[in-house]
Amino acid sequence: MSAPNSTTSPTRGGVFGPEYAALTLALLSLISVIAFEGMAVSTAMPEVALELDAVRSYGLAFSVMLTTQLLGIVLAGVWCDRSGSLPSLLTGQGLFAVGCAICGASTDFAPFLVGRAVAGLGAGLTFVAAFVLIGRTYPEALRPKVFSVISAAWVLPSLIGPVIAGWVTSTWSWRWVFWMVIAPVAVALVVLLIRRSQIRAADSTVDASSRDHGTHVRAAWLGLGIAVSAGVMQWGTHELELTWSAQTVAALVGLVGVFLCAPRLLPPGTFTMRRGLSSVMISRFFLPCAFFGTITYIPLMLTGERGLSLAQAGSVLAIGSIGWSLGSWIQGRDRFSGVRDRLVSLGGGALAVGLAGVVLVTWAGWWPWFIAAPLAVAGMGMGMGTASLSVLALSLTAPSDHGSASSNLQLSDVLGSVIGIAATGAVFAALHTRAGEDVPAFVAMWLGTSVVATLVIVAGRRIRT
Repeated sequence: MSAPNSTTSPTRGGVFGPEYAALTLALLSLISVIAFEGMAVSTAMPEVALELDAVRSYGLAFSVMLTTQLLGIVLAGVWCDRSGSLPSLLTGQGLFAVGCAICGASTDFAPFLVGRAVAGLGAGLTFVAAFVLIGRTYPEALRPKVFSVISAAWVLPSLIGPVIAGWVTSTWSWRWVFWMVIAPVAVALVVLLIRRSQIRAADSTVDASSRDHGTHVRAAWLGLGIAVSAGVMQWGTHELELTWSAQTVAALVGLVGVFLCAPRLLPPGTFTMRRGLSSVMISRFFLPCAFFGTITYIPLMLTGERGLSLAQAGSVLAIGSIGWSLGSWIQGRDRFSGVRDRLVSLGGGALAVGLAGVVLVTWAGWWPWFIAAPLAVAGMGMGMGTASLSVLALSLTAPSDHGSASSNLQLSDVLGSVIGIAATGAVFAALHTRAGEDVPAFVAMWLGTSVVATLVIVAGRRIRT
């Protein structure tokens, strides 16, 4: 039995038409809350690191969340294939709220990391379920616009999140940056519960997954393996010194573990850029690896090297985020429906140019607000590339396997972020001296990420079969 909603549902009124309006608003609410938390925490983290005495472990606060997100992503793919999208979606939001509450209450770095881990697991469950929901509920003609709207849902949080986080941290405490997202998560939960009959109806029209029980079990164990390996790798890199030590060995062992598990979870040929779906996945790996490996450390550079306040650093990120919205809007145009592979390559080029601009502004010591311009260019590349890859992943996969395809896509995305942040974190920890003298470290980190971005140009050209 096929999924009628995937091909034959009416598109009158678009994603905000009578049939889809409530569901679209629920997804917008959900993505906006998670986006706000991501951008707001980036702004507040310099203050968190100082208060909890964890400046050298700065990157670990981001990467530990991504590590557990990897596990959530793999488990969500199995869960959605077997039980539909709703259970994973609701559980993920609940865990995300609990994790944020723990972070806000932490007085030491260890419980703070626990909170980030719980929130990451919730985010992993949530994102995959949301993608499955889109693939099974919206007709194919509306999916590019759905992803365009969802990408745009990052814009308002990206614009106001850093500014609000800087103001809240300076006026009250960084703890409120975590606590203030709990209420919106509860609202999103209520909206999804109201629409649960529509979600279950869409799930019920889809054929059984082509993956049997044994395959699901293996995927779950591999998900645990890749999460543990990523965690070990990040522990080994977060205070890396340029000498052989137990941490150095752990970092290498973890890295080997990641690349032993990942090829067994992703489509065959992903890391060799095989044509088709495999190149979709590797493109989705390179994009966040380059982007988040850069943007995670920009607030630290602006406050520590250029003397900006947290609110000002947040404003720079907010200005730069406009480009992501523009890129997402571009890919949502109907004229690009048959050339999305070209948009991926174009997005990789824009990302590489933008990150090279970040390196130039940092190295030359120019006015720090100038960095917003190349950030906007990099964001435009991300908007064009990531949204296009989401559409391509669903269009190249049968509806019955949207759970595994969405899981693979998110796995590639988060794995790229983990590797990017761990690599830049290792460079920073190894070259860090003290605030005001870290420009060489930042330049070295971001030269590497700009090179990674150029690989998207090549991978994008291999998507078309």
